[in-house]
Amino acid sequence: MAANTDLTAFAELIPLDHGLVVISTQRADGTIQSSVVNAGVITHPVTGAEVVAMVVSGRRKLENLRADPRTTVVARAGWRWAAVEGRAELIGPDDPHPAVGDEDRRLLLRHIFQAAGGTHEDWDDYDRVMAEDRRAAVLVAPSRVYTNPT
Repeated sequence: MAANTDLTAFAELIPLDHGLVVISTQRADGTIQSSVVNAGVITHPVTGAEVVAMVVSGRRKLENLRADPRTTVVARAGWRWAAVEGRAELIGPDDPHPAVGDEDRRLLLRHIFQAAGGTHEDWDDYDRVMAEDRRAAVLVAPSRVYTNPT
């Protein structure tokens, strides 16, 4: 039996709590590091598949994902929740992708921010901060999605 990889239940939760999710990564010592970030569901800019996407600046999260791309992302709203397990792909200034140039990456970060429910009054300022902070897109291709019964 194939694992469920449908992101519908996860995507439905995003607007209910400002796109807040918990992402868990594995540290080099095998312990788990979790943190809260904003995420959304988008179409992967290269593969065309639906992925969970977030913009990350946390040095530790990115280091963990570079060493081991396996991750779990959980969204919740009230008593409803959905978890996505998968492999993260990084696209950023320190993690270039051969099919995603600088301009496409800049627009990708905006797209992810908007998919997570974000808005901005000054996109040039947003772009500047993203570049200064060396933020990266984290795209999680689902290998398993599970939810609580509704």
